[in-house]
Amino acid sequence: MKRDARPDFEAFAGDLFGEMVLAESAAATPRARRPLSRFVPGLAIAAIAGAAAAWLAQNYGVPVILAGLLIGLALNFVAGDVRTHDGLDAVSRHGLRAGIVLLGFQVTAMQVMGMGAVPFLGLALVMAAALAAALAAARVTGQSPAIGLLAGGATAICGASAALALYGVIGRERVDQAQFTLTLVILAAASAIALVTYPMLATALDFSDAQAGFLTGAAIHDVAQSIGAGLAVSDAAGAQATVVKLTRVALLAPLVTLAALWIARVQPLPAGVGKARVPLLPGFILAFLALVAVNSLVTLPAPLAAHALTASKTLLLLAVTATAMRTRTDLLLDLGWRAVMPVLAATIASLVVALAFAIGVIP
Repeated sequence: MKRDARPDFEAFAGDLFGEMVLAESAAATPRARRPLSRFVPGLAIAAIAGAAAAWLAQNYGVPVILAGLLIGLALNFVAGDVRTHDGLDAVSRHGLRAGIVLLGFQVTAMQVMGMGAVPFLGLALVMAAALAAALAAARVTGQSPAIGLLAGGATAICGASAALALYGVIGRERVDQAQFTLTLVILAAASAIALVTYPMLATALDFSDAQAGFLTGAAIHDVAQSIGAGLAVSDAAGAQATVVKLTRVALLAPLVTLAALWIARVQPLPAGVGKARVPLLPGFILAFLALVAVNSLVTLPAPLAAHALTASKTLLLLAVTATAMRTRTDLLLDLGWRAVMPVLAATIASLVVALAFAIGVIP
């Protein structure tokens, strides 16, 4: 072979698998701009399913997150069409982050400090019990620490919102999407059961408004159902539940930070896997903290907080629905009863410790 026939022969002599040629070709060829219309099919299907879930919640009292999960799982066949992938992936990732950021409009530092040292101590004990119980259940049933952390952290903070935030730092490499979806389903079901039963339990035990508010605010996962359960006892109990619950939401950022540090130590990923895209403190958590700071320093109009809460619920509903659509139901069936145990253990531990603290400490 003549050198003048292939002047670049020496340059690419060591390119055994063609990477250098492909890289040079890619650099020489301008990258085609992908149209925004590629998001439309997935976004449209998620929006329709989310609207159906909201209708069921409004007219039949079904928990909206649970309805979105079940409808998404029922429609998971739509993910077989590749045209839906860009839209579903975008709303499940970016929608959930935006929804969590908007929760910052609901929390102020004054609310956290105004709760008092004694209820805060009880809340810390409830959260620690939920985490410890979930991690222990995961270990006993032969599951990874990441699964226990996901279940315990979501139970300790605010249900689906916390699960979505924690999943961002835990990563799909440690917890697959089927396990994550099942965790969301069990969290939603547990919150729905608690919404009905905890107010009756507080009434049967003749709890004061402070005791009932602490129980429902500290032991129920979902924000709306936690506050709703307090209001089912009395307006005063609902106000107490709101403060306790929003304090739990405010602790989302430190929990995510600690979770990222802890899981990286106890369950490290193989070299180069996932580490570049899972920062210690994700940008959406920093944005959440920034909104909490602004809301603490500046008196924002009440309608703004109300609209932000509606937008947050909508985005989280769409994210949960899209995640369910991208989950294979056959993988859910393969998980078995062990996958349920961390959430169940964390829920029971939260209830037991919250009841004990309410009875023994809160007047």
